[in-house]
Amino acid sequence: MMTRNEFHRSFKVSGPAVTPVVHVVDDEQIARNLEIIIGEGAQGVFLINHDFGVDEFLPLIRKARDRFPNLWIGLNFLAVTGLNAFPVLGQLQSEGCPIDGYWADDARIDERRSPSDQEEAETITAARQSSGWQGLYMGGTCFKKQREVPPDLYGLSASIAVDHMDVVTTSGIATGHEADSSKIEIFRKAIGDKPMALASGITPENVMTYHEVDCFLVATGINFENDFYNIDAARLKKLINVTKIMGGGKIHD
Repeated sequence: MMTRNEFHRSFKVSGPAVTPVVHVVDDEQIARNLEIIIGEGAQGVFLINHDFGVDEFLPLIRKARDRFPNLWIGLNFLAVTGLNAFPVLGQLQSEGCPIDGYWADDARIDERRSPSDQEEAETITAARQSSGWQGLYMGGTCFKKQREVPPDLYGLSASIAVDHMDVVTTSGIATGHEADSSKIEIFRKAIGDKPMALASGITPENVMTYHEVDCFLVATGINFENDFYNIDAARLKKLINVTKIMGGGKIHD
């Protein structure tokens, strides 16, 4: 697993990376949002098939990659673990459609079992290796809408996760809900100098609270009000400017 410094260098940032999340509708909506993401200087994007299946999603992914060949593009196949996602990502890669990252809502970490007895997570690791896919794996740990983990086991779960993914990724209790800062502190202590991502409740107004986080996956906090599908460029710019300050950099007008 990479270190925090290696993660930041890979995204060419000193502070947290910002990878907006786009809930995909169609080609035009994807392109419109990706132009905003590029224009405001975000480090990449995650595309999610919130409203339809993977088979319908794949042509949209291919078109997005063709149109934006140099953009860092990650995916989330809704409710699909790496076990089934990695073979698809490997196939896309072999077809000349490289995907830079995969974010799984559930990395199948089980803190009720010993660190050496993580059969499901190990099976996912094996699927990743056999797929040949070369991207970055962000695995959901103590994540929203998954099996609830007692707070006193957050640290154990996070420490187990380190061995099964590139970036330990957690969230608040639901979409749009802030993560408790104490949860983030527990995760940071447990994973040491390994990268961590946060995937819910981030806004330009609260992001400073999460100085221990290395990557923000954000949608509702930068979308237009009451709009699930479209990014507000002004909100995204404000968020990125704050993360630049967090990294000791200069903001842009």
